[in-house]
Amino acid sequence: MSASDDRLLVFSKTTGYRHESIPAAAAAIREFGAGLGCAVDATEDAGVFTPAGLARYAAVVFLSTSGDLFDDAARTAFEGYLHDGGNFVGVHAASTAEYGWPFYGRLVGARFDRHPHVQAATMRVADRSHPATADLGASWTWTDEWYDFRADPGPGVRVLLTVDESTYSGGGMGRHHPIAWCHDTLGGRAFYTALGHPVKAYAEPAFRSHLAGAIRYAVGG
Repeated sequence: MSASDDRLLVFSKTTGYRHESIPAAAAAIREFGAGLGCAVDATEDAGVFTPAGLARYAAVVFLSTSGDLFDDAARTAFEGYLHDGGNFVGVHAASTAEYGWPFYGRLVGARFDRHPHVQAATMRVADRSHPATADLGASWTWTDEWYDFRADPGPGVRVLLTVDESTYSGGGMGRHHPIAWCHDTLGGRAFYTALGHPVKAYAEPAFRSHLAGAIRYAVGG
């Protein structure tokens, strides 16, 4: 096992909206990492994003990051890490970061546009063969902040969950509304879930299973 195989980086820098759920989410990810035998480092210091700094990690989790996060050198280092097989998990507001960086848009898969108020809705499980959805049934009713995206992530990703807009008010993407997906088009594995706004989500078994499965996928466990 290489040094990077058993380390996970959680990055939660925000220069826009900051979610109250970040501490609870980071604590949950530490638990998931321990279960996989991974040490977990949490930071909001973009200075870690150098070739040598990133080489220590099997995967990087962007935990409700928002706004502009990096200078050009850090962006270049992160692109190199991913092209060389590094792995990525984006959680909830990760799709609200780095709007001016096209590579990041391709990595996360879609850009956040808007959301209605927090409410319950029903999701459909599009693919149960992924670790993040394997423990779910055919549908999942959940309360969260339902993101609309500027565009459908499209055929370039493997859609895992969609939300049924007929089960809540204010959705704006229509009949096909992806909520979680993955891809491997940039070198390593990439996963994104729009779920994870409420603090209490990180204590709920179904959501914990979903996020733990994403981490397992990213580190290749």
